Amino acid sequence: MANDAYDLIVIGGGPGGYVAAIRAAQLGMRVGCIEKRATLGGTCLNVGCIPSKALLQSSHFFEEAGHGFGQHGIAIGALALDLPAMMARKTKVVHELTQGIAFLFRKNKVDHLHGTGTLVAAGQVTFAPESGGETRLLTASRILIATGSDVASIPGVTIDEERIVSSTGALALAQVPKRLIVIGGGAIGIELGSVWRRLGAEVVVIEFLDQILAGMDGEIAKTMLRILQKQGLRFKLASKVTAATVSEEGVSLTVEPVKGGAQETLAADIVLVSVGRRPCTDGLGLDAAGVKRDSRGFVVVDHAFATSVAGIYAIGDVIGGKMLAHKAEEEGIAAVELMAGQAGHVNYEAIPAIVYTWPEVAAVGLTEEQLKADGIAYRVGKFPFTANSRARCNADADGLVKLIADAKTDRLLGGHIVGPEAGDIIQEVVTAMEFGGSAEDLARTSHGHPGLSEAIKEAALAVAGRAIHI
Repeated sequence: MANDAYDLIVIGGGPGGYVAAIRAAQLGMRVGCIEKRATLGGTCLNVGCIPSKALLQSSHFFEEAGHGFGQHGIAIGALALDLPAMMARKTKVVHELTQGIAFLFRKNKVDHLHGTGTLVAAGQVTFAPESGGETRLLTASRILIATGSDVASIPGVTIDEERIVSSTGALALAQVPKRLIVIGGGAIGIELGSVWRRLGAEVVVIEFLDQILAGMDGEIAKTMLRILQKQGLRFKLASKVTAATVSEEGVSLTVEPVKGGAQETLAADIVLVSVGRRPCTDGLGLDAAGVKRDSRGFVVVDHAFATSVAGIYAIGDVIGGKMLAHKAEEEGIAAVELMAGQAGHVNYEAIPAIVYTWPEVAAVGLTEEQLKADGIAYRVGKFPFTANSRARCNADADGLVKLIADAKTDRLLGGHIVGPEAGDIIQEVVTAMEFGGSAEDLARTSHGHPGLSEAIKEAALAVAGRAIHI
């Protein structure tokens, strides 16, 4: 049993879990990480963030070759889509990255335990190997739950991963559907809808709310809606799906307005259900171990990520909040550093959210709607990419940068971008906010010319009403 004794056992090998395991090993702990998948990386790397971004990049190239190269003086013949090759590239990217994490585990002497873990009590986990070997009792000074989340569903629509698919199924379609209906206008639905629209599908997005990208700044969401409509996506907002009928020909959906009105029937070859995610806790033994959950099933933790049971901690999607891989990573590092007596910390006000469409959407901090609701006085600075020289050179001038600062102190409260490379240039705003920076700090910072990030500087200048190029 000596080999089954650890300083820390991490249950879940996704972004939060594997990063926590590596950091704990760096801090001198003996670490075992239990993961039911054969490969590490969790949903994000295996069937989420990474494969979707690979397909987004490939489909963007396909779109540009068909519709964008001509304005650059590049003439090409008829396009041909090799979907199997595109999927093979996606698979190769995932394989290389999962192998990279396995290497990091070996490098840091983290035990990769392929199987399922179930809590018994504080300091005890049963481990059932996926290979079918003997179940073992593992002991640890501390246990960290990092089991992530799974796809949520809606009544009347059963996911079969054939005609009605989750994001996992939508990443592995054998052919481009003629008609694709996406239920849910959040980041995942918009991204995957964009992939298949670029490759030739007719795409309709059905969203329960009256705007897409719930939680984003309202002006930003409306701007992105107009851009996506211009690209060819169709939207039915403030609508709900009440039933789905599957046949050999496809899927028939019954749709009706949220606020009442006539029903209609929509037909599709494939339906993608993308209505959010739920905490993944099935079979984990939380109740038996005494770990408390809230009314929505998320594990309850304190400021140090400790659960209601001493010695058991939790991070990532399973504790709620923003369901983002990088949020889970930050929590994983902070949790194990706190365990080691260090000063781990997560600044939730400075965690960016990114939608990897084209143009991209990125946001950090508070929206105008939130500030109005809280009665906080603020100032706004905006700058359109149509006035940015690099965006013009690149023929990617859709969108804008919007910065929000406190009216009295000028402290940055939020940054919101629709535009090229938004997910990268938002990091400047994230860094400024992490260190309590002001709009004036960004305005006084030199930005290389010509660069997309100059739009950040100009928006910061606009907060004080002195933008130069508009």
